[in-house]
Amino acid sequence: MLIGCLLWCSTLVRATEPELLLAQRYEGQADPALYWVSEKYDGVRAYWDGQVLRFRSGNPVPAPAWFLAALPEHPLDGELWLGRGRFQELVGLVRREQPVDGEWRQVRYMLFELPGAPGGFTERLQALERLVAAAGQPWLQLAPQFRVAGHDALMQQLETVLAAGGEGLMLHLAEAPYLTGRSPVLLKVTPEREAEALVIAHVPGKGRFQGLLGALRVRSPEGREFRIGTGFSLEDRRQPPALGSWVTYRYRELTRAGLPRFPRYLRLYQPL
Repeated sequence: MLIGCLLWCSTLVRATEPELLLAQRYEGQADPALYWVSEKYDGVRAYWDGQVLRFRSGNPVPAPAWFLAALPEHPLDGELWLGRGRFQELVGLVRREQPVDGEWRQVRYMLFELPGAPGGFTERLQALERLVAAAGQPWLQLAPQFRVAGHDALMQQLETVLAAGGEGLMLHLAEAPYLTGRSPVLLKVTPEREAEALVIAHVPGKGRFQGLLGALRVRSPEGREFRIGTGFSLEDRRQPPALGSWVTYRYRELTRAGLPRFPRYLRLYQPL
């Protein structure tokens, strides 16, 4: 797991990452009919411990007082989300040490887990639904969950979400108790694999990208170095991810040398 703290964070004490459930990749190894299915949001993971709203890194989220006051005493897990394709806008918003009320009025907290609650995931979903109803806030929502008959139906749902601008799907085993760490009870379904890498150099562009970023030289957590040269917007090339930052990229498969084949930049990795 990648651990970091952005420079904007004013605390001098290293944040402790909350213990969260992390997904494995769906490779057809499980029967989707045994899982609840939801959309994979391009948002920022946020964990409410009953008193403090925290990023995945453990750093507190500088949310407005009214946003925090409406949250229940029970821990919650979900994503702060603005909508499909608005990830970078969201990151800029939640980074501000002084929250802008008008911006936060657009943010939804999409809940998908009730940490520490008894029973299987189905029972926790029912408890989450009751908590959301009791809160009565339009921005506090339960991530819509549905069931599918099998792999083919799952792939049809994936195509529907991708066509609408979504990133993929999440599968949560219906009978699973609450767990933390990377586990097959939670699976992600995306058209390509995703991973993170550390930016170690900027490669200058040529031709139509003269004077702009050509590619990123990156290093994987395993120590393998390679380039990412596609997936960047013009603004990304004008203001590329800083050296020392982590980025998320997509790729098709690994080569025999263990390098990602056709890596494509997706976005900054934001443990926050």
